[in-house]
Amino acid sequence: MAGPTTAERGERQQESSSPPHPARRLRPPGPRTIIILAVALVLLGGGGVWALYGSQWLRVERVSVSGTDVLTPAQVREAADVPLGSPLISVDTDAIEARLLRKLPRIDSVDVTRSWPHGIGLKVVERTPVLIVEKGGKFVEVDDGGVRFATVSRAPKGIPALELTVSESGSSAASLRRFGADRLVREAVRVAGDLPAAVARTTRTVKVRSYDDISLELSGGRTVAWGSGEKGAAKARTLTALLKAAPDARYFDVSVPTAPASSGS
Repeated sequence: MAGPTTAERGERQQESSSPPHPARRLRPPGPRTIIILAVALVLLGGGGVWALYGSQWLRVERVSVSGTDVLTPAQVREAADVPLGSPLISVDTDAIEARLLRKLPRIDSVDVTRSWPHGIGLKVVERTPVLIVEKGGKFVEVDDGGVRFATVSRAPKGIPALELTVSESGSSAASLRRFGADRLVREAVRVAGDLPAAVARTTRTVKVRSYDDISLELSGGRTVAWGSGEKGAAKARTLTALLKAAPDARYFDVSVPTAPASSGS
């Protein structure tokens, strides 16, 4: 049998050397498919919106409170005024926080969170008094920022009293005009915060006559001249050493911590 002719062999070689056909491209979705997908997305989105805002599944049913000490959870809930029954997603947490800080000055900070699916959480941090001011038979609590945040009928135990005794003339009056009463109160708070723990437990009164004239009344009739609120850490160390060196003394002066003094017995 005769083999392929020269022309036929040439055609076969040309076919074998030619590149393969490209893969068939995917056809774009037709208008009907696009419409179906769009309708599905709208239905899903609408269902999500309805679940968040219109259904009964994700609504506020309870308010939990944590972190209270002096305040009660009931007081915090009442001041928060969380709208029970409202969609959880629509609750304005910033407004609740502002409301609590305005109505309850004892609260230093509060974290308002959504607890899905039905709750609002209120995590409270209360202010802690470091000094008290007697006023009209009651006691005003002052925190470590100098904020007078609450008035109570009974003085908290272990909290020193603040006496702001500024005269109307002399250096004391000049200090008041220059710094203002609020600044002098903050200086007293600063001193109270610098006291060694052992001294703080026995401190009965912090007296402020001027910016540079702050003194302490300790238990046992002992007095400490502290001076200004500056160099508090050095004064604290010096006072600790003085109390150990002269345990029977009744007067201690650490206003210049590098040149302390003690006297009396």
